[in-house]
Amino acid sequence: MNPPQIANGHTKQLHDQLPPHRTAVISNSDPASCVREAERILGYSFLKPKLLEQALTHSSFSNGTTSYERLEFVGDAALNLAMTNYLYLSHPDLGPGHISTLRSANVSTEKLARVAVRHGIYPLVLRNSPKLDKQVEEFTKAVVQEPEEDQIYGGSTKKAPKVLADVVESIAAAIYEDSSFNLDVMWKIVRRLLEPLITADTFGEQPVTTLYELCQKSGKDVKFHIWQKGKTTTVNVFVDSELVGYGSSKQKTIARLNAARDALEKLNGEKSNLLIKSQRKEVGDEEEAKQKLNEFCMKRHWPPPVYKLEEEKGPAHSRTFICSVHVETTNDTFIALSECRSRVKDAEKSAALKMLSIVVKEVICVV
Repeated sequence: MNPPQIANGHTKQLHDQLPPHRTAVISNSDPASCVREAERILGYSFLKPKLLEQALTHSSFSNGTTSYERLEFVGDAALNLAMTNYLYLSHPDLGPGHISTLRSANVSTEKLARVAVRHGIYPLVLRNSPKLDKQVEEFTKAVVQEPEEDQIYGGSTKKAPKVLADVVESIAAAIYEDSSFNLDVMWKIVRRLLEPLITADTFGEQPVTTLYELCQKSGKDVKFHIWQKGKTTTVNVFVDSELVGYGSSKQKTIARLNAARDALEKLNGEKSNLLIKSQRKEVGDEEEAKQKLNEFCMKRHWPPPVYKLEEEKGPAHSRTFICSVHVETTNDTFIALSECRSRVKDAEKSAALKMLSIVVKEVICVV
C-alpha cells in the first residue's frame, strides 16, 4: 500500500511488511542511521531531520541534542485530538462518553508501547540506560507470547515501559511540527502505525467487555473480586456467585484481563453449561412464568410482554381460552401461543412459560 502524498515533506515507500516484534540491530550512537531507519519505517522524509533526532533522544543520552520530553508533551495532545477527530467523523452516532472510551483505548500507554515493539522503534532510540534496555527486552519477550487479539487492546501479560509510548508520541509531534503543524499529515502517517484501530464494532472483543456482554444477555451477574498480596494482584471472576475465572499479575488491569479470559475459556469450553443450567431455572413452571418473564425482559431493558386473548372455545359452562404473548427484544419480536386453559389468567401463564423457553434459548444461542 503506497503512502499518501504529503505536503511539506517527502514520502517514501513503506517497507512491504515489517516482521512482528522486530529487533533491528542499529548502533544507537549513530543519530544519522537511526533517523534514516525511522524515516523508512514511517514512510516519511523529514524536512527538518533534527526534529526526528530529538524525538528519538532519551534523556540518558548525551550528544548535545535536546531529549524528547517537549515533543512527547505535544505529541500526546496532538494524538488525542487527531484520534478524537477520527472517531467523531467515523462514528456519527456515538456519544461523547463512547468516543472518550475509544480514544483512550487507542492511545493508551499499553497500546502505544506495543506499536513501538511491533515496528521496531526502540532500537532506534538514542539512549544510555542498561536498566531501560532490560525492561524493554523483558517486555518485548512478553508481548511475543500474547494472544494476537490482546495486543490490539494493550495486551495482558506485562506492564509496558512508558518510554515506548513516549517515543511514539514524540515521533508524532515531530511529524506534526515538520509538516507546519498539519494535523491531517501527522494522522495519515501515525494511523498506519496504530492499525488495527479499536472501533465501536471491535471494542466488544476485549475479554472483560465480552464477558460482561455474554452474561448480560442471559441476565447473569458478573463480579470481579480483587485483592492484593505483596506486589501481586489476584482477581477472581464470579458469575451468579459461582467462581468461573482466575487471574493474577503485578498489574491490576492485567490481572483483570487474565481472569476475564480464563472465565470466557471455561464458559465457552463447557458450552456455557452455567448459562444453560440457568435456562431451566429461568423457565420454571406456569405458576411463576409471568413474573419470571417480566423480570427477564426488565433485566435486558426490553418492553414488557404484551398478552392478547386469541381464541375462546366451548360452551359457557366449560369455556377454554388461548392467549398469545408478544415480546420485543433488541433485534426481534417473538410470539408464543398458550395451551387451552379454563381461565384467561392461566392461558396467559401458559403462553408466558412457552415464551420463556423461546427467549432464554435465543439468548444462549446468541451468546
